[in-house]
Amino acid sequence: MTMRDELPRSRSPHTAVDKPGQHLPYPSGWFCLARSRELAPGKVLTRRFMDEDIVLYRTRDGRSRAVGPYCPHLGAHLGAGGTVEDQNLVCPFHRFAFAPDGTCVGTPDGPPPRARLQQHTISERNGFLFVWYAPDSGAPSWDVPDTAQDGVVPTAAWSTEVRTYAQEIIENTLDYRHLPVLHKVAVEELAAPATEGPLLRMRLRLGPDRPPALKRKIQADHAFLMAGLGYLRVELPLPSLGLVSYLWAMHTPTGPRRTRMLVAAACADISKQDATETSLPLRGLHRAFARAVLRTAVSKIHQDLGIWNTKRYEPRPRLAASDEAIGLFRHWARQFYPAS
Repeated sequence: MTMRDELPRSRSPHTAVDKPGQHLPYPSGWFCLARSRELAPGKVLTRRFMDEDIVLYRTRDGRSRAVGPYCPHLGAHLGAGGTVEDQNLVCPFHRFAFAPDGTCVGTPDGPPPRARLQQHTISERNGFLFVWYAPDSGAPSWDVPDTAQDGVVPTAAWSTEVRTYAQEIIENTLDYRHLPVLHKVAVEELAAPATEGPLLRMRLRLGPDRPPALKRKIQADHAFLMAGLGYLRVELPLPSLGLVSYLWAMHTPTGPRRTRMLVAAACADISKQDATETSLPLRGLHRAFARAVLRTAVSKIHQDLGIWNTKRYEPRPRLAASDEAIGLFRHWARQFYPAS
């Protein structure tokens, strides 16, 4: 299941809504540029990232790579007709070939020049392709987290473009006050937000904001993990069904105050350490459950989109007494921005 929403083309980017001098710069961290299934061996993709293009490709032996888009020979865009031949990325303009390390290793009619493609650090986890960003071009200082179960990959996904910062979207998770108001969801904090370097964890009990008897039947315990400002994973064990569901929300800055949001879901047998050991009939059931989880999440996100696409960033919000989680989040988020 794959769904995609697009912003209305008739509306402006709305980038000037923030107060002068109080916009957010691009944060450092890992950001998802594609699902692994989108990049088959020999495939070339172009993705927008921090207001620039990045070209993704996979070598014939399965290695994923992320490079700058322009050939250093005469500037052709490698994502506009570039091909993968054996392990090399080949420019569509003059057929200069570049090895997986970015080195130019061949031309059609002579020795290659001393030239290299710009390389971006890439990581592949749980069926997602992540690229590292740091304003100073520094090396990664932490890793993308894996799920506890091996072999878990999303089987349903949806994406949209949002006119706001990645921080604003992920901060929404800690805004407990909006859940009963906007989503009609009751919330109970089971484990307060706790930070560990670039990670933030918490546990919430969520259910419909309905009569107490119905709440007790339907509410469920959700474990949240944030890794930087581009990664959120929600784990929902359902022991009575023998299942555990995973929901990912990835937030990738594509330009000034513009973010691509990718939401994906998976379901696995709660008793298995390796999800790939699941029998074929059960996999169909798991895929159907993942689609249901995704539909529920997307229905809530559609309610948020009207807020995100029109709100402005408040650098010094006037928080209420019950907004402690937002205050903690804002303090934690500072580490991902250049020191002012």
